[in-house]
Amino acid sequence: MAPRKQQEIFDATLALLARRGYESLTIEGVAELSGVNKTTIYRWWPSKPALLAAALMEADALAFDPPDTGTLRGDLEALVEGVIALLTSPPSSDIAVAALGAAVHHPELNIGAFFADRFAREQEIFERARSRGEPAATADPLMVLDLLAGAVWVRAIFRGLPVEAGFARRAVSAVLDGVAGEEGADSEEGAGEEGAGGGEGAGGEARMGSEEGWAAEERGDTLAR
Repeated sequence: MAPRKQQEIFDATLALLARRGYESLTIEGVAELSGVNKTTIYRWWPSKPALLAAALMEADALAFDPPDTGTLRGDLEALVEGVIALLTSPPSSDIAVAALGAAVHHPELNIGAFFADRFAREQEIFERARSRGEPAATADPLMVLDLLAGAVWVRAIFRGLPVEAGFARRAVSAVLDGVAGEEGADSEEGAGEEGAGGGEGAGGEARMGSEEGWAAEERGDTLAR
């Protein structure tokens, strides 16, 4: 099948998924919207789950290329920005939510294949980081990516809250540096400054006490004479 015709089928599949949901998605409807005969579609994808699985992985609407900024931190921030765009910008946001809902009730969709394909490509980020000798590259890639993507899903989809500017940077910092790390550093710095100031005050009081003592001794010597 010609690539252009295949993309038209995938686009129609995802558009109907977002518009009607999985239950009302039919190959007949895809054929009508794409202008491709349904027998042709059945020849390539024998079932609705097979067609949707292929569309999720190969449609241009969900195209994905791993970022390459030169650092692991930069790559992860770019990756999170991509997830934010996916989940907050139609039509991809509607497609993602509809696909998630369908996967919950229809295990035959094998949505895990979509995420496995994504993860296989995302691992390039960590491979490049290891070749550069970045310390954070030794972390578990799946854990890091799940924490970052999960943060966006929870904020944008499950909580329904806006994803503000700087979210990607803060999320990556929390995962790579640790939430308590930055707070602890700030606390230690503040405590150090306070301690330095307190030490100086105590030293000043000690010097004042010594000077008063010397003055008293001098007065005593004068009276004795």
